[in-house]
Amino acid sequence: MRSAVTGRLTEAYERLLIREIDGAPGHVAVIQDGNRRYAAKEGTKKERGHHEGAETTEALLDWCDEFGIEECTVYAFSTENFDRPPDEREALFDLIEAKLREFADADRVHEGEVRIRAIGETDRLPERLREAIAYAEGRTKEHDRLRLNVALAYGGRSELLGATREIAIEVAAGSLVPQDIDTETIEERLYEGPAQDVDLIIRTGGDERTSNFLPWHANGNEAGVFFCTPYWPEFRKIDFLRAIRTYESREESWRRTRARRALALVRALGSAELDEARSVVDRFRDSIPSGELADVDGVVEREDAESTAD
Repeated sequence: MRSAVTGRLTEAYERLLIREIDGAPGHVAVIQDGNRRYAAKEGTKKERGHHEGAETTEALLDWCDEFGIEECTVYAFSTENFDRPPDEREALFDLIEAKLREFADADRVHEGEVRIRAIGETDRLPERLREAIAYAEGRTKEHDRLRLNVALAYGGRSELLGATREIAIEVAAGSLVPQDIDTETIEERLYEGPAQDVDLIIRTGGDERTSNFLPWHANGNEAGVFFCTPYWPEFRKIDFLRAIRTYESREESWRRTRARRALALVRALGSAELDEARSVVDRFRDSIPSGELADVDGVVEREDAESTAD
């Protein structure tokens, strides 16, 4: 009886969250933490935790498709994971290989037009896993509705360090001038990574850190971050919806802040040279309280009248 009531409450809360959401981030990145701790809590083997975590990843793809998310990056195996015991590491390789091949052949993947790509130092992976990556990428290369990036042998520091070393070598060789180094110079030397910057990072398992994950694509874009306590196998659609709601709240706060800065600029100077500030106000008009908007509209009208009179 209690479980039935809980289920109805969960469904009601899910419907409420869906109604509260107006749009979604373009790119969600997920740190799938807690598989081993989940297994320990359930009194089962670590491999069982990883398998149940893989099932959550499958559900994640359905949620991304449902809410129109264009790109999803999952942190499947970090460079630090190479330090795990050999038997656990090999079991993970077996699971990832199997899932890549399964995903590549799944009707749901092709019907949903999911493109699978691996990012990271994949040359460090076993040959059987590299072959599975090539198979999955080849089978889905024509799709482009949802891009699924699987981070394998990935480390953000290693990625940035590698790019820095390449640039240093080219500068020393005289083929690159330091004054010409810009963001594009660095991006060209990163892993062949995400197609767009990260909007939202989700981390499960209770830890509040981003663990060296996509530092260039996420921090440079000032991505929103959602930390939650459920272990990855326990992560539910409700948790995913709460993450999106948190992202939307952050975006709305950013829009209001930028609009109010533009408002302050128009009020303070009100010159014809402030076209950019006025365009910002127009762009985020829906985010500005009506009282403040009426105030600045009056300022703009006076400035326009004075400009016409001159």
